[in-house]
Amino acid sequence: MTAAKNLSIVIVFAALLGLLGIGGFMLFQDMEGPEVILTPDTGRASPHQDLTLTLRDKKSGVRSVTVTVKKNSHSLVVLDSAFTEGRREQRVTFNLKDAGLKDGAFDLEVRATDTSLAGFGKGNTTTRVYPLRLDTQPPRVSVKSMPPYVRRGGTGSILYSVNEEVERTGVKVGDLYFAGFKQPSGDYLCFFAFPHFLTVAQYAPEITAVDLSGNAMASRLVIRPLDRVFRHDNINISENFLASKMPEFEQDVPGDLSPLERFLKVNNELRVSNEQKLLEIGKDTAPAMLWHGAFLQLPNSATRAGFADNRSYLHNGQKVDNQTHLGLDFASLAMAEVPASNSGRVVFAGTLGIYGNLVVVDHGLGLQTLYSHLSEISANVGQQVKKGDIIGKTGTTGMAGGDHLHFGVTIGGVQVQPLEWLDPHWIEDNVTARLK
Repeated sequence: MTAAKNLSIVIVFAALLGLLGIGGFMLFQDMEGPEVILTPDTGRASPHQDLTLTLRDKKSGVRSVTVTVKKNSHSLVVLDSAFTEGRREQRVTFNLKDAGLKDGAFDLEVRATDTSLAGFGKGNTTTRVYPLRLDTQPPRVSVKSMPPYVRRGGTGSILYSVNEEVERTGVKVGDLYFAGFKQPSGDYLCFFAFPHFLTVAQYAPEITAVDLSGNAMASRLVIRPLDRVFRHDNINISENFLASKMPEFEQDVPGDLSPLERFLKVNNELRVSNEQKLLEIGKDTAPAMLWHGAFLQLPNSATRAGFADNRSYLHNGQKVDNQTHLGLDFASLAMAEVPASNSGRVVFAGTLGIYGNLVVVDHGLGLQTLYSHLSEISANVGQQVKKGDIIGKTGTTGMAGGDHLHFGVTIGGVQVQPLEWLDPHWIEDNVTARLK
């Protein structure tokens, strides 16, 4: 055998060893099947509830998944999906409406396979079995206490119980949702609004609940809506006001606009945007009551504007706009100290459009107070404040023509009549007594 032939044999043998090494590496580098996550994973399900599988395989990617319902000796495949892309993460949604199940226990078997060459090309498979119970019955709600009426623009409250654990519950008013919060007693307490923009005929609050299986219930609340007449004011917009105030809004409303054009955009588009922001802030609330007793009015102040006052804006004698004033305007000395009207947690401290420098204090259960047009802010987000703690000073920031405090109250981010919360008798009748 020549040296050249020996060299060729060595090269071929080395190549074979290399291929075998690569093959072995490919076969054994990934010996684990995909990660399987089921949501919601509550131990219960209903036929029409959407169930989502998240499948992850960081090394090889996900090839396929099969879901089988098993009860006693019967089994039925409810999902069989193959993924052509082999991505590292796949997500699929399915339900059990065609599984033919009745209420009771069953197993949900999930088999997920990756794209590796393990098992001589078959891939690694993960099998997970979820013991579940089919639940088709909606939750039952029992109302324990509720005021006989609620006034337009005001707040209603309800104390109730639910016969099972729920995913969410509360009161729905049209497109608005007001969450209920579980109390130490096990009952739920919910504050809900009678929005000022709804009429008595339009107001139809519903108590709602969705259980852990996705079963939902809704029932009309038997509560009497009372009308309330709001005032109307004419507000003159002078050239001096436009010239001095509109430059403050050039960043919020940019563009080559006249002072009047900018004012109209601020008073409409920016106002709507600010109200949406208050709805977002309203979700940042504690599940417990942080306040006690009646809320404080700005000390030594007079009321200059009321809640839901309808305002016609006049410029050079002509009506140019119409808006609703939400909140109470309190006037005192210029740059007067502003106390927190009750105990709570600061959830916003900064500038917000027409409100100027604004502080929002959360008092729990969706109840929040607003302090706007401030010249100074002396509170920080996350800070716990007590009733009477100074959080700023009155001013003229935002859409304010003179130094004052615009004081507002929101329920779930929806502005309501603050006078109710300043009245100790209203609080006793509508909140405190009902909790007892």
